Amino acid sequence: MSEPELVELAPVTTAVVRGVVRPAGLRNFFDTAFGALAHTLAAQGIEVRGPAFGLFRGIPGDTLDLEVGFTTAGEVRPEADVVAATLPGGPVARLVHAGSFDGLGTSWERLRDWIAAQGLTPGAERWECYVTRPTPDLDPHDLRTELNWPVTRR
Repeated sequence: MSEPELVELAPVTTAVVRGVVRPAGLRNFFDTAFGALAHTLAAQGIEVRGPAFGLFRGIPGDTLDLEVGFTTAGEVRPEADVVAATLPGGPVARLVHAGSFDGLGTSWERLRDWIAAQGLTPGAERWECYVTRPTPDLDPHDLRTELNWPVTRR
């Protein structure tokens, strides 16, 4: 696992599918969203510019308010569940999680603690970039997930 760091990001255009889902339905939501995104982006000839991501709003509980998508070279025209959005710019606390998705909660807690120790305030949104594309034969230890949490100074 990497050490947390503070980076400055520019806003980025994205194509996403939004939803509010229960944690048990997360995998199905991601799979369905990625299928819809692939179809729409290909049909509109829009280039994907980076790895898939999941942006989460608010505090996780019985449901998760999220967007699943890709950064893109242009703005997607809304079609079915796919809409245009933006990943925010500004100061962002970042940590790269190594390993299975099962350990993401611990890495988010570690990043939250680091943010507090730096005298920063975490934003209401945060996102995961899935740097390593999961495949059925991939060893979970080889997964890399970039955690990004916008912050402000207190």
